[in-house]
Amino acid sequence: MHPHQRRFLDLALERRVLRFGEFTLKSGRVSPYFFNAGLFDSGGALARLGECYADALERAGLEFDMLFGPAYKGIPLATALSVALAARGRDVPVAFNRKEAKAHGEGGTLIGAPVRGRVLIVDDVITAGTAIREALEIIRSAGGEPCGVVIALDRQERGQTGTRSAAQEVTAEFGLPVHAVAGLNELLLMADDHADVGAHKAALLAYRARYGSA
Repeated sequence: MHPHQRRFLDLALERRVLRFGEFTLKSGRVSPYFFNAGLFDSGGALARLGECYADALERAGLEFDMLFGPAYKGIPLATALSVALAARGRDVPVAFNRKEAKAHGEGGTLIGAPVRGRVLIVDDVITAGTAIREALEIIRSAGGEPCGVVIALDRQERGQTGTRSAAQEVTAEFGLPVHAVAGLNELLLMADDHADVGAHKAALLAYRARYGSA
């Protein structure tokens, strides 16, 4: 496990963004863990999270010109990442969308920098891939070229059909790389030295065995 992955998971556990128990997902599956990025809800937490995203991108070596945060959770995540990158000497434009077009003021659905060049999508997780598909359409319609996706957590579980995960399906369908700060595999690596994770290791392993992607 890389240091930024450990820092990210420690932060997620500390902020109770990552919790254990029994959670019924939209898919109907009962998961032993749940990830709610909305609980990265303070300046300090977002600053630390932005650094984790920036480290993951640095390791990935992905080239991009700007960031795009899909409404709604992608908005603070893309913003936090842009601030982290600026602190490292790279001032990257950032844009995001609103769910409903605004008829007054500047109007439209886009806010922030003009969408152009190679656009990196920043989000929390990929479930069905619906938000990513919408983001791709928005970016292309505005004249940008999607170049990849970076997410916080990859659940690494297959979709309702096939053996690929939602992230793998996005890559296969659109030819876009998807990078995650960390995934279920890294979380399991923490089980032997983190009491909260260790207490649920058996349930996590059983869930991965049943629903894990190829």
